[in-house]
Amino acid sequence: MHQSAFIISAFDVRIPKIIYGTAWKGERTAGLVEHAVSLGFRGVDTACQPKHYHEAGVGEGLAASFKTGLARSDIYLQTKFTPVNGQDPKRMPYDPKADLALQVSQSFETSLLNLKTDYLDGLILHSPYSQEQQTMEVWRAMEAIFNHSGTRQLGISNCHSLEVLQSLYQYAKVKPAILQNRFYANTHYDREIREYCKQQHILYQSFWILSANPHILAHPTMMGLAVKYGRTPEQIFFHYLTEIGVIPLTGTTQQSHMVDDLAIFDFTLTETECMAVASLLT
Repeated sequence: MHQSAFIISAFDVRIPKIIYGTAWKGERTAGLVEHAVSLGFRGVDTACQPKHYHEAGVGEGLAASFKTGLARSDIYLQTKFTPVNGQDPKRMPYDPKADLALQVSQSFETSLLNLKTDYLDGLILHSPYSQEQQTMEVWRAMEAIFNHSGTRQLGISNCHSLEVLQSLYQYAKVKPAILQNRFYANTHYDREIREYCKQQHILYQSFWILSANPHILAHPTMMGLAVKYGRTPEQIFFHYLTEIGVIPLTGTTQQSHMVDDLAIFDFTLTETECMAVASLLT
């Protein structure tokens, strides 16, 4: 990836402006990760949640990639601590009866083992708890991992409440560097939250971009820009998002789409064209 395809976080961590997501890939995970990296992806997202992620497969895919000459430092690697209610009771990566701090610690150690690494570039709370006290208890445990150099930065996912994010930011000793949310109309595309993230230097990552927005991809504006630049509507949309500070996650399993996703930095939209795309996000 070209130098322009990276951004630096508030914690001085270099992050690709597009990241490969590994949810729901099961036994194909290792091969897909290895392939994505071979094509040029330098950021990988996963979670310590066997219900939806094969985290060990990510580790296998990266290990194979490192044999080709890449170094661990070449890859931005983030995973998540998933609360009990998001786990499969039959495949728990930690003791669900342990206190929250121990759950976080056990999940982190499991992730290091799965990913065959001794540190993370990002550790993300998969979703806030219904009780703020529990969210902060988990966050303190994540801060302890950060303070012991286990991860280079912290983040939170599935947080569509501005008030919850503001409270976390206020009380956190180690401020969140990442917010990762679904990107769809029901939340008004997180406009207020994204503005707050800009103010606090929190990088906004998004998933469910293409599948949740077929109406935007099929819009005449997008189709016209795709024709003009010889690109796909998906490339136009991904590129636009990077222009406004959104880091897309793509979980494609097709090589042609991987190549397309990595090529979104090879063209530029005019200010007028960006405004036209922005008008579709209502």
